[in-house]
Amino acid sequence: MGNCGSKKEDKNRTYHLQTLTKHGGGINCMAVSEDGSVLGTGGEDKTACLWSTKTQECECIGILQGHDEYITCILIEDCFVLTGCADKTVRKWDVGTCECVLILKGHTSVIYRMICTGDFIFTSSYDRTARCWDFDTGECIRVFRGHKRGVYPLIFIPADEDELESGDLDSDILITGSADFTARTWNFESGKEIRVFKGHKGAVTCMSVDPTGRVLFSGSTDFTVRSWDLMKGSALKTFEGHQGSVICMQVVNKIMYTGSSDHTGRSWVTEFGDCTRIYKGHKHTVSVIKVFDGLVFTACGDSICRCFDAKSGAPKREFKGHENTVTALQVVEGKLFTASYDGNVMVWDCSGIKDDTVFGNDDDKDKEKDKFKEVEKYGGDIMQVDNNQNGINQPNQPTPDKIMIE
Repeated sequence: MGNCGSKKEDKNRTYHLQTLTKHGGGINCMAVSEDGSVLGTGGEDKTACLWSTKTQECECIGILQGHDEYITCILIEDCFVLTGCADKTVRKWDVGTCECVLILKGHTSVIYRMICTGDFIFTSSYDRTARCWDFDTGECIRVFRGHKRGVYPLIFIPADEDELESGDLDSDILITGSADFTARTWNFESGKEIRVFKGHKGAVTCMSVDPTGRVLFSGSTDFTVRSWDLMKGSALKTFEGHQGSVICMQVVNKIMYTGSSDHTGRSWVTEFGDCTRIYKGHKHTVSVIKVFDGLVFTACGDSICRCFDAKSGAPKREFKGHENTVTALQVVEGKLFTASYDGNVMVWDCSGIKDDTVFGNDDDKDKEKDKFKEVEKYGGDIMQVDNNQNGINQPNQPTPDKIMIE
């Protein structure tokens, strides 16, 4: 009797711990500090909020005010917060005082994405350019011009000494994806375009690289992901299966995870292009997909965050509570943080998920078997994934140190 009651209780748990409510509008972005102790969120209310994550009760520890429009992206670097905004500027804030210490001006349209190496800040914008800024002074060092439409995702790959000596790389490179259907590589030292990657029939919405930094993956509104040889500029594979725009991706060793407007997440073997798992159950666009310790977390336009077992594809938990699209998520020491257009940050217990049974009733087990059959129909080789546990269980090593992706 005790066991039956426990199962019913686990099935109906919400796992909700807290709701954080300082924002006065929808939240667009989220970042966490390297040590996981500070969470940052930016929103439609033109402010960014900082939150403590490791205290017993998560608290707001600062509100960053000064932007004139909604905030589109946020990063936490050492003792500073960086926010990119629709007001065409990036602001650098002191975490301790919450004061703005630098304003980076130069873009002529909305700033879309941002990455930081510690020495440099890279930004992309709807103004068709990417820019590089000095982290300490805020000076614009490079402008990367050549795209015909807005620039979206960014990747920075530093060249190590071996690559420079072998001639594999001429210098550090920046990779940009754009609404002009292309991705491009740029010489960091000169700011000149190196290669143009053509083949997509829609905007390039997301990008990643393999652990070697030599293969580029680009997701597009044309429903496909393509892989490219970064050094040669040649096309390698086309990953087909999604029935909607590819919105987000993460590459973990030999496995690529993607989220789409077709209401699914998928995993792929990068070497062969096979779709090995389909993560189902969403009722809207999968806007975020992240892998932590063998688990796949997704954020969805249906206001729910979900967790799946990465290897089997089995659904493990649903985190229900938001009233609008979930736009961002982070996992910090057994806590899941989700942000939404409803203006709230919600904190959830995500500990012990691996011990959970698949949620749902007994009929779901038969449905799960049918799903595996469908995966095989799409060309998935279950054994390939099962024999690649390192590709699943090391989420903190998707790329070499220093490669920056956004």
